[in-house]
Amino acid sequence: MGRSATLTRPREPKPRPSSLVVLENGDRLTRAEFERRYEAMPDEFQAELIEGVVHVSSPVRVNMHGNRTPRVNTWLSIYSDSTPGTEVGQNGTVRLDLDNEVQPDAFLRILPEFGGQSRTSEDDYVDGAPELVAEVTASTVSIDLHDKMNAYRRNGVREYVVWRVRDEEVDWFVWREGCYERLSPDPAGIYRSEVFPGLWLDVPALLRGDLAGVLALLQQGIASPEHGAFVAQLEQRGQECAGE
Repeated sequence: MGRSATLTRPREPKPRPSSLVVLENGDRLTRAEFERRYEAMPDEFQAELIEGVVHVSSPVRVNMHGNRTPRVNTWLSIYSDSTPGTEVGQNGTVRLDLDNEVQPDAFLRILPEFGGQSRTSEDDYVDGAPELVAEVTASTVSIDLHDKMNAYRRNGVREYVVWRVRDEEVDWFVWREGCYERLSPDPAGIYRSEVFPGLWLDVPALLRGDLAGVLALLQQGIASPEHGAFVAQLEQRGQECAGE
């Protein structure tokens, strides 16, 4: 089976050293310094390092973000459950490179033991780019479609899905030869992943809050011949990796 994981920082609560400088919006730091300061922050604190700049998370509104990310994660989790060799992460820490340590709303990756391009670090973070990243964005759209998008592109995230809540739009970008190209939905508003065969998204259903409709189409994708071929391909990769 695929795996669903919510990867968070596995640290024990600890007193904050009085000499430690806290993380603040706009700080320009190395990733090592970002991690050092982050480790001493309260457990509920969240921040990302994007192109060497610290972005501290703001309070999350329910209708603009909080009740929408579970729909995306449910969609990806059901796909992963039917696709052995894949894993879903929600707000998990991803170390892209020395200037970028992010916590995407959701990601879907091929596990390293099945030939995936990212790895799991000894301290239980993701090192490298997941194959697919999804962000639900309202107040952070200028970041998600600029600096963060550039970091994802440069590090080889193969597909980038952005739900622009205020605009009631979903953008799906595909990495080709180092650049992102916008994927076009079909006339019914359906996206079909190029990296994860059978991962289909009914955008009109998603936008109107019809999760049942989103999942009904997804089940059609999972039942498709291309998904079956992909599962067989992953199983073959897993056997090859195990034999190395």
